[in-house]
Amino acid sequence: MSVPTLTLCRTCRDADPALPGQVAAALERAGIAARLTQVDCMSGCQRPQTLAVRQSGKTAYLFGEISAGDLPDVLTFLRLYARSADGNFDDARPLGKLRFKAIARIPG
Repeated sequence: MSVPTLTLCRTCRDADPALPGQVAAALERAGIAARLTQVDCMSGCQRPQTLAVRQSGKTAYLFGEISAGDLPDVLTFLRLYARSADGNFDDARPLGKLRFKAIARIPG
C-alpha cells in the first residue's frame, strides 16, 4: 500500500527552515505513515510556504501559507485522506483553517 508524499517548498520567501523537522516530528508522534520531501519552488510564491500532498490514485492538494501552527489541521487532513478511497472529502470543516489555505486540488 502506498503512503502519501508531503512536499514542502524550501525556497519560498520567508520559508521556515525548521518546518520540515516539525512536520516529521508531528507525523511520528501521531503515528502517521507518510514520506516527507522538499523541493525548490512549487510556484506558490504568492502564498508561501507551500505544501503538496499526493498519493497514487488519489486527488492531490497544494496548500499555501503553511506554518507550524497548521500542523494539527495537517494531521487531521492526513487522517481523513488515509480513509478516503479517492482523496476527496464530503465535509472539509474538520480541516479547520487548513481548508482556507488550499491553492489547488488536482484529480488523481
